[in-house]
Amino acid sequence: MNSRIPLAVAIPQTALDGRFDPSFLRQFLSRAEALGFSGGWVLEQILSVIPILEPVELLTYAAAVTERLRLGTAVLLTGVRSPVHLAKSLVTLDHLSGGRLDVGVGLGGRPDLYPATGVPSLRRAARFTEGLRLMKRIWTEPRVTFKGEFWNLEDAASEPKPLQRPHPPLWFGGHHPNALRRAIEMGHGFIGAGSIPGSRFAEQVRQLQTILAEVGRDPKTFPIGKRVYMAIDTDRARAARRLAEWFGLFYRNAELAAQVCVWGEPGECADGLREVIEGGAQFLLLNPVFDELEHLDLIASKVGPRL
Repeated sequence: MNSRIPLAVAIPQTALDGRFDPSFLRQFLSRAEALGFSGGWVLEQILSVIPILEPVELLTYAAAVTERLRLGTAVLLTGVRSPVHLAKSLVTLDHLSGGRLDVGVGLGGRPDLYPATGVPSLRRAARFTEGLRLMKRIWTEPRVTFKGEFWNLEDAASEPKPLQRPHPPLWFGGHHPNALRRAIEMGHGFIGAGSIPGSRFAEQVRQLQTILAEVGRDPKTFPIGKRVYMAIDTDRARAARRLAEWFGLFYRNAELAAQVCVWGEPGECADGLREVIEGGAQFLLLNPVFDELEHLDLIASKVGPRL
């Protein structure tokens, strides 16, 4: 991979026909690793019309068929999960991957998901923050006594500790100014959502830079990335139709594709990605939603070198 910034790729996670082929996933992951992509990432969509695989279990499969590719989530909806169970699942994945796990977390944009999973939507930000603080303590302390609003532990032990010390990097997503502050307070870095335009992402970067200066944190210690949905195709109209079809199912908003995606010939895609880089992205999570295997080679040979 000949690119001046790291390029990660989204692991194929959806199938419009509901058919998932493990051999295709294995082939995709092996090829991504061979081409030098920096990581393979997944997202979480618990309730969806579009068939989509569960993220932690998919990454566990990815860990088994790769050796070097970093494996990330962008993002896990940790507020609807038990932090005790999730801490155990993620530390297991960290060990099975040989310390290649990146954990992206966020509140998500659907408050209705919380009562659907047995969790009140009220005070979800407080629940989210408390759960992350508890996971960090489980990962780093031999025994934990924790008395919170939502969880209580008394002299509890949880082993093993993560292979990565003190724990896997925590990446934050989100839109609200409070979410950006949480990211800097608690996180390793920030990853912009694929569902927001580049102009809005650039504004988020400016806000993050302001907060970093306010708290006295070195920006070099806080990397910023962005997911970018893309389609490389010499037929722009065909690419636009296929992107809109997928966005209509996944985001329930077909028109959103034209606002946030990069598509067209390799040069056009590179131009669009350069705009995201100029907006502040220090790494890109590239997310084709069809012909994923073909996109790997096109990105590596036709787009990456232009960056």
